[in-house]
Amino acid sequence: MTKGESIELRTRISVSLSIKKWIGKGIKRLIDILAGIVGCLLLIPLYFYVRHKNHQEGDYDPVFFKQTRIGKDGKTFEMIKFRSMIPNAEAVLEQLMKTDPKIREEYTIHKKLRQDPRITAAGEFLRKTSLDEFPQLINVLKGEMTLIGPRPYLPREKEDMGEYYNQIIQVKPGLGGLWQVRGRSDLSFHDRCELDKEYVENWYLLWDFKILLKTLQIVLLRKGAM
Repeated sequence: MTKGESIELRTRISVSLSIKKWIGKGIKRLIDILAGIVGCLLLIPLYFYVRHKNHQEGDYDPVFFKQTRIGKDGKTFEMIKFRSMIPNAEAVLEQLMKTDPKIREEYTIHKKLRQDPRITAAGEFLRKTSLDEFPQLINVLKGEMTLIGPRPYLPREKEDMGEYYNQIIQVKPGLGGLWQVRGRSDLSFHDRCELDKEYVENWYLLWDFKILLKTLQIVLLRKGAM
């Protein structure tokens, strides 16, 4: 094979792989849209159930909770979740971190608390079943998120992401992801970033299906939910 033929072959392979990747992305988006439509329909009765449970607890604040997250290309968006914490959760967290060194250390490492005193009774049920994340299907339908992808990071976590940031923001954040099926709540923040980097660098459509099936298995068995 001559040098020219070798270059032509490599070019054809590169073009073929690029076409397959774009087709895969198209299929991925189509699945997101279908899942978003079905999910939003299922969300209606779930919304009224959660509102009823909150009202029984004397909680009349909004059922949904919106939080700014980092999306594709670093653009921020408002991620929607069921509110599982007391209304002034952020202020309470700041106070807890000031007064309790152990809580400050745990949150610094994991960016969450295992025994979080801010979680409501209804919120505890939502988290154990992972239903608190169900409204994110609205974000999926809008194209701000995808079913499987990196974790949707908070703007204040950008500095902690360090060298991982530029790689992770190359794709949309996901409702589920590699970090959820490889340790979930047991992973440190650094470990989650490392897994998100691995996902972005090695993505292929079949991998999404494998992660999705594993995620459903974990949710149904309530393994690693927090």
